[in-house]
Amino acid sequence: MQVINGKEVAASVLTKVQQDIEALKQAGVVPGLAVVLVGEDPASKVYVGSKVRKCAELGMNSRKIALPTETTQQELLKVVAELNADSSIHGILVQSPPPPHIDEAAIVRAIDPRKDVDGFHPENVAKLVLEDPSGFVPCTPLGCMQLIKSAGVETQGAHAVVIGRSMIVGKPMASLLMAKGADATVTVAHSRTRDLAQLCRTADIIVAAVGRPEMVTADFVKDGAVVIDVGINRVEDASREKGYRIVGDVKYSEVVQKCRAITPVPGGVGPMTIAMLMANTVKACRQQALL
Repeated sequence: MQVINGKEVAASVLTKVQQDIEALKQAGVVPGLAVVLVGEDPASKVYVGSKVRKCAELGMNSRKIALPTETTQQELLKVVAELNADSSIHGILVQSPPPPHIDEAAIVRAIDPRKDVDGFHPENVAKLVLEDPSGFVPCTPLGCMQLIKSAGVETQGAHAVVIGRSMIVGKPMASLLMAKGADATVTVAHSRTRDLAQLCRTADIIVAAVGRPEMVTADFVKDGAVVIDVGINRVEDASREKGYRIVGDVKYSEVVQKCRAITPVPGGVGPMTIAMLMANTVKACRQQALL
């Protein structure tokens, strides 16, 4: 049984990213990422901070734009338009979720698709489905594919069950797995799927991205399956100093006994998301600089 170490795989991705950044600098270009944060959401602040720090570590130009909670839709659209026009910024990320009065879909559509390093703009969604490599793929599913490859998992002809149908993970994950080269047979399931455990037991690969703590138990997994756990859930735990612990969508202690390979939480998919964001920003820089 193999525990897939996301920190190690992310480190190897970032080594390549750093080499690419140095090559771009030699050509006179420094990749630039702008991260826009609206409001005071504590988790969002942590995520934004980690992205900005990673840019600094890699020698990438980063700009953090923190806006107050009461920022209007029009004010946010103006910030996005300014970043679209700024040639030193190659990637734009508006941290999700914004405050409730902001129309997030409209903000995503306003980002120049060439700078949409999150891969959520309709043009990039279409490019993913069309298997156009010039597009940007959402960072978490892109990272999941790297983890699957790093574990030497044969996807061709395999049955993959993706639990979750979000535009952030589930739908792009299914597209990546069924694309030419990966060639998996994919079933997309969700919280309303009938006989979900029975369906999952037919899977060679399970990607759990449903946002329900430890929902995938041993009963869901056939012997020798590969399990990729995208979930990050906080559950109360009085025995811990902080009063909670972080768990995935998979009940690790049960499932680890049955599977061929599994990602832990934390330390599995999480580190890959930022690594792929950095890789997408370098790709955006190269495409915009025509290098």
